[in-house]
Amino acid sequence: MSTQMQTYTANDAIVLELDPIGAPVGSERDATDILGEAFAHNATVIIIPAERLVPDFLRLRSGLAGNFIQKLQNYHCRLVIVGDISEAIAASTALRDFVYETNAIGNHRFVPNREALLAGL
Repeated sequence: MSTQMQTYTANDAIVLELDPIGAPVGSERDATDILGEAFAHNATVIIIPAERLVPDFLRLRSGLAGNFIQKLQNYHCRLVIVGDISEAIAASTALRDFVYETNAIGNHRFVPNREALLAGL
């Protein structure tokens, strides 16, 4: 994958984190590519900055978020989206509910910033 990323350990988890700058991600194919990188580094947590998501990712009707998350779920990887998505949440009750439920279950997370990310790992 031609994406810049780093790996590190946090709270006994190996983390693969995509850089904020790079090609947009969000398709099922992107999930497969990112999973390949995660497996190569034994990572079980994948962090993606919100600004790296394709525009339709947060439009639930597109199916991108559900397919992407399901792909990672199938391979036992946790996804954390880091960044301010408050504008998208304010525009969509369905997205607000999806983010709330996703965070409540806790396997995957949407967090507003790095501090919340580190607290949740």
